[in-house]
This record gives sequence, C-alpha cells and structure tokens, in this order.
Amino acid sequence: MNVAVFRPNDERLEDAVELLESLDTKPVPDPMLAIHPTGKKPNHADFVVLTSKTGVELAYEAGWDPGDATVCAIGEGTAAILREHDYEVDIVPDQFSSRGLVAVLADRVDGQHVEVARSDHGSDVLTDGLEDAGAEVHETILYELVRPRGSGESAELAAKGGLDAALFTSPLTVEHFLEVAEERGIRDQTLDNLDGVTVGAIGGPTHDAARDHGIRVDVVPETASFDRLARETVERITGATDKAEI
Repeated sequence: MNVAVFRPNDERLEDAVELLESLDTKPVPDPMLAIHPTGKKPNHADFVVLTSKTGVELAYEAGWDPGDATVCAIGEGTAAILREHDYEVDIVPDQFSSRGLVAVLADRVDGQHVEVARSDHGSDVLTDGLEDAGAEVHETILYELVRPRGSGESAELAAKGGLDAALFTSPLTVEHFLEVAEERGIRDQTLDNLDGVTVGAIGGPTHDAARDHGIRVDVVPETASFDRLARETVERITGATDKAEI
C-alpha cells in the first residue's frame, strides 16, 4: 500500500515513515512544509498562547520567559512539549482547536493582553475570537511555512492512480498538495483519482480545508495526533477489526 505523508522534512517525517513501515505499508514521504524561523519570541502578556510543537521549540531557543503569564496550549501535544522544556502549562482546552481555546478563554480575557505566538498561517478564528471576547491581542510570527522545492511525488502518483492513502496533517498541506498538482498540470487527474484513495485528515480544520477543495475525507481521528491518523487510516484500508493487530 502506497501511503503519502506530508510531514515537515525533519524528525517528524522520519518518525512518520518508521511508523508507516511498521504498519506494513509503503510510505511516500513528500514534505509539503518547510519551516523558516523568524528569530522572534513571544511578547510579555497576561495570557500567552502557543499553538504547535515547532512554536514552543523556537520560543525556547529564543530564550522566551513567560514570567507571570497564563500559558495556554492549543492541545495536549503542544502542552507536552512545553512541559518538556520546563514551562508550566495553565490552560489546555478539551477541544484541541482554535475554537476550543477561544471557548475556554472567552470569559477570562476581557481587558487582558493576549499574546498569540505561532506560524504565519495561523487561523483568524483564534485572534478574532479573542478580540470579540474583549482581549487586546498581539500576534508574533515565530516561523514561516513554505512549500519545499521538489515536493510533488505524491501528486504524480495520485494522478496515475498509484496511491492507496494520503495523510494530510494541516490545512496548508492540502493547499500545497493541490498547488504542486496545478503547477505540474495534473490537478484534475489528481482530484479525480483521490476519490479512490483513503484520505485521512489530522483534525477538523484540515478536514474542512480538504472538503472545501473537493477532497472527500474518510478518516479524522478523535485525537489529533499523527500516530492515530496513520493507524486509523491503515485500519480503514485493511478493514482490520482488531486494533491490537495494527
């Protein structure tokens, strides 16, 4: 089974390939994201929001000290990395999304300064929602996300009917996948053939981005982790009923 995976070209891609191989699939590693750090760190504020593992690592490398701020993580993955770097985590929403975090903070941030530290492709849902709740919001871009040169092997395979599954891990991976297909003149074939491919999306925003571009999504794990995304997608392909076998 050929399974396309779009993780950034670092240890995350290596780990993803190793996991997919352990599930008896043939990974098609096709990095759709490259990270360009800006060298900035979060500003001081009453509340500081981190939205990704990468953001935490870059903030730590830049020497960020939260001081007395209430530190908020968008999900348990981000919270775990914060704790690994000896930061205390005060708030993690039950729903790991921008909407979930806004819902938790809405009655706490009126008149407060909120710092949102993330990539240059963060959702307006978070900043707009916090402003609507009365917060004074400042956003710091910790890193930029771009499409690496040479990406697109998965789109070529999809256009030829050679993919069994595709694992999208952010809305931007969906956009970049289709951009490279467009540049190669195979967008229509790629989209048509995705109807016969098992498509996984790591969470709600990624699912919505795929749907908005006409891609049917078969798997959205309840927990937004690549491990669950990969395992549940492979289960879907193989029809496995005993999860202990996967």
